[in-house]
Amino acid sequence: MRKVYYWFRLEDETLKYYSYFSLSLHVAGIYLHIPFCKKACHYCDFHFSTSLQYKDELLNAMHTEIAMQQQYLQGQTIQTIYFGGGTPSLIGALEIQKLIDKITSHHTVSADAEITLEANPDDLDATSVKGLKHTGINRFSIGVQSFFEEDLIWMNRAHNAMEADSAVKRVQDAGFENITLDLIYGYPLLSNEKWQSNIQKAIHLDIPHVSAYGMTVEPRTALAAFISKGKQQSMNESQSAEQYLTLIEMLETGGFEHYETSNFAKPGCYSRHNTNYWKGVSYLGIGPSAHSFNGASRQWNIANNAKYISGILKGNIPAEHEILSQKNRINEYIMTSLRTAWGMDLDKIEKDFGSDYRNIITQSLPEFLEKRQIILEKGTIKLTREGKLFADSIAAELFIT
Repeated sequence: MRKVYYWFRLEDETLKYYSYFSLSLHVAGIYLHIPFCKKACHYCDFHFSTSLQYKDELLNAMHTEIAMQQQYLQGQTIQTIYFGGGTPSLIGALEIQKLIDKITSHHTVSADAEITLEANPDDLDATSVKGLKHTGINRFSIGVQSFFEEDLIWMNRAHNAMEADSAVKRVQDAGFENITLDLIYGYPLLSNEKWQSNIQKAIHLDIPHVSAYGMTVEPRTALAAFISKGKQQSMNESQSAEQYLTLIEMLETGGFEHYETSNFAKPGCYSRHNTNYWKGVSYLGIGPSAHSFNGASRQWNIANNAKYISGILKGNIPAEHEILSQKNRINEYIMTSLRTAWGMDLDKIEKDFGSDYRNIITQSLPEFLEKRQIILEKGTIKLTREGKLFADSIAAELFIT
């Protein structure tokens, strides 16, 4: 069975690869990359540092970049703000609020903007949560990953199983209702029984959103090195597929809607920030390794804290730029839309890119219809449950070359 690549995390530095073209919307989002972590998780290849030595200098540079990038979104109203990383819960409530204030001083921010903080359970003690009540944060993305101690040790996570449980309850007790948990599946220690227990625990915690990702082995990570040296088992594709189907079944039975490959929400509780990415809304990325997209082009900041700070101090944003070709835009739309519950709209493809592209894609559909991997309803293509196991390969077959 072909592996599904569940690395599609639109809340982090992989943003540059997945966004589709739309200039008709007048709302936007801002992503802030806080590149600090207490420990290096064995599987993680995102940009971060375990040293806080230059935290103040970096946060000051981010303040400066917010001002320097004021015109990037061309006056669009900010509907979502997302603190990602790294581990943004490592910085204090006052520092978080100062960044929010800086954004509001340079942009029009919607009164009901969704403002999310990624947080590790060990950072969400009583003092921290109390402080966050006095900020604009109104949504938490808590990196639980597992409720089993041995799994967290295997991942080299900074928190323990007790903190994974208590942090969620502490945030709820403080009055925060908009919470999502991250879970990981498809690794050797995770039996099917343990995976079912993790899912059931998330359901019992009465949270409105769950994000779940299959474990992948990224180059230049500790996990990749352990496997290459024979110190760890390789990931099992069949296990990952089986646990993914279990995830869908249990969460849908528990009242969640499967609205994107890796994301599940109670009705009305979709992540607005991520949903905007999938719908082609413009976004501005602030901080080292952060990505920005304005419909016609994208840019990504250097993934080096010292060089980022130095560039900003010199009055330059240290970033690379890319103008999107028509093929880039249509292929990214194919990739993103197929991963969502609302699917790929052939009328939109014809309207935005031309009837020739619609015809090319339509000619490729019979194979997947015959295998019952997709359904075609009123000009919209959606993946079936079986098709979701092959999301990457189906999209690749439909790409315009």
